[in-house]
Amino acid sequence: MDYLFTPWRYSYIQSSGLPQVCIFCEKAKSQDDAADYIVHRGEHCFIILNAYPYTSGHVMVVPYKHIDELRKLDSDAAREMMSLSQQLETVLRELYKPDGINLGMNIGAAAGAGVAGHIHMHILPRWTADSNFMTVVGETRVLPEDLATTYQRMKAKF
Repeated sequence: MDYLFTPWRYSYIQSSGLPQVCIFCEKAKSQDDAADYIVHRGEHCFIILNAYPYTSGHVMVVPYKHIDELRKLDSDAAREMMSLSQQLETVLRELYKPDGINLGMNIGAAAGAGVAGHIHMHILPRWTADSNFMTVVGETRVLPEDLATTYQRMKAKF
């Protein structure tokens, strides 16, 4: 078995701890959706581009309510989160023509949540033989599209 060590990842995990303010709550209060890359605002949840995407088109569905576990999300917000995720699957398939879609949620820091105190659903397009392994190998992500372009393309669909 081969091992590939990524000490840069460990320093990232250990360095910041929990933020003093919730980035999602701050973005939700903002009035400048374009600057904050908020693609759509629903009644219970909003759609925002991931500022550190694994691939172009990486978005998140975030409830307005600041909660740290999915089981605490009320039924109406949970339904809207899934409905927006379904819409995003359609949008991503139309805009990016991916071979597949990743959909998921990391609940808690130990599970890999970058913002552990506020749940959010990740939706991102994937392609056969895409190059997201570059993050591990070369500490680099290959993104063919900048966030401003992704925002404009996705915003037009909502």
